[in-house]
Amino acid sequence: MKLHDLKPRRGSRKGRKRVGRGISAGQGKTAGRGTKGEGARAGSGGKIYRQGGNLPFFRRLPFKRGFTNLFRQQWNEVNLEQLEGIKAGTEVTPEILAEAGLLRDPEKPVAILGRGEVSAAIKVHAHRFTISARSKIEGAGGEAHLLPLEVVEEEPFNVITVGDLRDFDAESIVTPTELAAAGLLADPAKPVALQGRGRVKVPLTVKVHFATRSARSRILSAGGTLEIVEAA
Repeated sequence: MKLHDLKPRRGSRKGRKRVGRGISAGQGKTAGRGTKGEGARAGSGGKIYRQGGNLPFFRRLPFKRGFTNLFRQQWNEVNLEQLEGIKAGTEVTPEILAEAGLLRDPEKPVAILGRGEVSAAIKVHAHRFTISARSKIEGAGGEAHLLPLEVVEEEPFNVITVGDLRDFDAESIVTPTELAAAGLLADPAKPVALQGRGRVKVPLTVKVHFATRSARSRILSAGGTLEIVEAA
């Protein structure tokens, strides 16, 4: 017996049915697919998230859109590898870090992160330490002193929505002064933040101190313009 003499057992392999080859074949004309429709055509079935024209489920979920946190705390992040080379016994404070050019904004609090190693016993004063940063500093014989985080009250906003602007006429210039005159501001001395809830149907020129992306898109889609002005 040679290798080319080997063949499958009789009946173990069956040929593919050839459809659409005439009425005598039993699967002629429509080839077993019925008449017209999606299933009668090649490539039918659609994508995995297709729902027959309905809005897909993942697009109905609200968390896709996110939000902008007006009161997010921002930090000056300093890693331990940036403190390498400091002599033992040195007290590292936010003022010293600012003089060394390690802080992006000296007015913001300092967070010490654990990337890198520290070999000298230094005293670090910061507003926040990660667990790994504290353990590495103390493991080298140093000290990690937590500074009190000064709660700086963020400048509050007069929050209004796009829907609050629906009573303004077309081509109107909507400024904080106009909003105060319309009774839409709780405190005219505070800056104005515009959120995207609601819609306007006429083009407006809106001037506010802050606006979300959805608010901007809805003002622009109505043919208007949005301008961000600085708070007084």
